[in-house]
Amino acid sequence: MDNIYDITIIGGGPVGMYGSFYAAMQGLQVKLVDSLEHLGGQLTAIYPEKYIYDLPGHIKIRAGEMVQNIRNQMNQYEDKITISTSSTVTDVVKEDEGRFLIRTTKDSFYSRSILITAGNGAFNPRTLDLECEHVENLHYFVTDMNQFTDKKVVIFGGGDSAVDWALMLTEVAKEVTIVHRREDFRAHAGSVDKLQSSNVKIYTSYKPVQLIGQESHVDRICIEHVTTGEQIQINTDDIIVLFGFVSSLGPIKDWGLEFHKTALSVDSTEQTNIDGIFAAGDAATFDGKIKMITTGFGEAVVAINAAKSYAFPGQTHRHQHSSNIGAKKL
Repeated sequence: MDNIYDITIIGGGPVGMYGSFYAAMQGLQVKLVDSLEHLGGQLTAIYPEKYIYDLPGHIKIRAGEMVQNIRNQMNQYEDKITISTSSTVTDVVKEDEGRFLIRTTKDSFYSRSILITAGNGAFNPRTLDLECEHVENLHYFVTDMNQFTDKKVVIFGGGDSAVDWALMLTEVAKEVTIVHRREDFRAHAGSVDKLQSSNVKIYTSYKPVQLIGQESHVDRICIEHVTTGEQIQINTDDIIVLFGFVSSLGPIKDWGLEFHKTALSVDSTEQTNIDGIFAAGDAATFDGKIKMITTGFGEAVVAINAAKSYAFPGQTHRHQHSSNIGAKKL
């Protein structure tokens, strides 16, 4: 534990990555910790080829490309950003001096402030909850859309991910079907309009009831109308399930922080109930909160400026590209 970092960012998704870049640009010495093997969070692990349509300056951009662009920004400040992947923060202790002792599964170190950008924490997909679900052509993650070229694809889900993937796969698949258990989709209105005018086959108010096929491959899936009980069998080559994820913040819940549902309650500076610990992105909540990548970026900027004031009280800071603030020997 030779060094003390100015700020430790827990969570290496897009918000944590951008926060690392911005903090380094402000002259802070940064430690970025993430439990996954690669930075980018769910966008890298699950949706690298999914288009993002609401990022400023881009009509559309693939998630993986956006993550790489932020990584390129970070690379400008390699001397100020220490990255620790495949590492989980297990314990945080606030000491009398106001600094934090942080223990991870890899190491222990000190930090003057903390920014939590861990989203909803570690995640596992919600399943169909049907027998024979562990077959080779049922997918919860889509990393290469070309694997569905000339295939008949059935997508389950009604949110943005399901609607966006249905639209994207029309570019390569032979046939795309989307099944949603409710009458109305929970996606952006513009995307739903595109879906309804596309050649995607749409079944609303239907739920999956049976997978039919061989031991390792599904050939058909039986769906049932939630009100009438009418059943329909759909031929398929591949099934994609996009019901969202069950997630957990893990040890973070034991640090004495205040939660509202599954997110950390923060004030107007993004600070939690513990001075010096901040949160941004999906990990944070407040009145009027809107969960978007773009708002997460803005929250990270607010949090970092507040964290800088906490770490160095009484000093006047200006937005700048460099300063003499760095890691100090204890």
